[in-house]
Amino acid sequence: MNRKKFIKNLGLAGVFPLIPADFHPNLAENNQSLKDIILPKALQKGDTIGIVSPASAIFESEPYEIAQETFEAMGLKVKFGKHVNARYGHLAGTDEERAGDLNAMFKDPSVNAIIALRGGSGSARILDKLDYETIKNNPKIFIGYSDITAIHLAIFQMTGLVTFHGPVAVSSWNGFSRESFEKLLFGKEKLLYENPSITPENQLVQTENRIRTITPGTAKGRLLGGNLSVLTGIMGSPYFPTDWSDKILYLEDVGEQIYAIDRMFSQLELGGVFKQIKGFIFGKCNDCDAGGSGYGSLTLEEVIDHYIKPLGIPAFSGAMFGHVADNTTIPNGIETEVDAEKGTFQLLSAAVR
Repeated sequence: MNRKKFIKNLGLAGVFPLIPADFHPNLAENNQSLKDIILPKALQKGDTIGIVSPASAIFESEPYEIAQETFEAMGLKVKFGKHVNARYGHLAGTDEERAGDLNAMFKDPSVNAIIALRGGSGSARILDKLDYETIKNNPKIFIGYSDITAIHLAIFQMTGLVTFHGPVAVSSWNGFSRESFEKLLFGKEKLLYENPSITPENQLVQTENRIRTITPGTAKGRLLGGNLSVLTGIMGSPYFPTDWSDKILYLEDVGEQIYAIDRMFSQLELGGVFKQIKGFIFGKCNDCDAGGSGYGSLTLEEVIDHYIKPLGIPAFSGAMFGHVADNTTIPNGIETEVDAEKGTFQLLSAAVR
């Protein structure tokens, strides 16, 4: 969902070696000392996917119907959270209700995977209310993007569980998005992520969905990232990953002005994140322009290059994930190899067991 536009227009709307026994869900540093991760179980036809609303509300009935029909068309059963239709201001219920639904889905043995109904805002409000012990002990696929980034990072930091940055329940689910979802989560495939090749009739070269190499080269590391503004918004909290070494950082955003993008990149630099990563992938930043930035604003390319080129690590932009129609599904915590010159990244292991 377009999180920025929602905020501006409110109301329009499997397992590897276990975590040590002395793990405590409120001590964020524990997970970052671990080399092992927890894989959720793959989906099968006939499984049940739980739909929750951790962030903003949806006020019409049709999106719920479309979401249910979408997953039924994929051969899945659907179970909605108890408070999925609730409302507290622009939020889909109180913090306790939204966190309670997510905790309940992880506890429910009849639920095989969990997906956010939409993004919007509000996910960070429930991070201290999630039951990380239950999540760790009941590893399941959890998927969503945009504001859901806060939950992905918190779960990875606190438990080591692999979660998935991908479409929400009310996304368009076109062929490109559905294919990566099914190959990754049903087929256990080690996906190669590359942009769709589209050369419009009467054009000699591809003009859409192009990649831009920032620094050529290849690198291996664990994927971790998501929405830029949400990610930087929880920096300094116990739920923000503290160890970015050997990571491939991927970022995207929507509806941000260039000066704000620059400020958030500066925050990542000052926080030491950029100094640790092995590779960098930037997706799209739709509706991100210099409006309000004043005369002579930097371009988005100039901002990215200013912070990323001096690192000398393989880096490219233009990947298809986040606030785009062709939104692919990306696993947080899985080893990958990025090729910045080709504009691709290849999973080196399956993301589900």
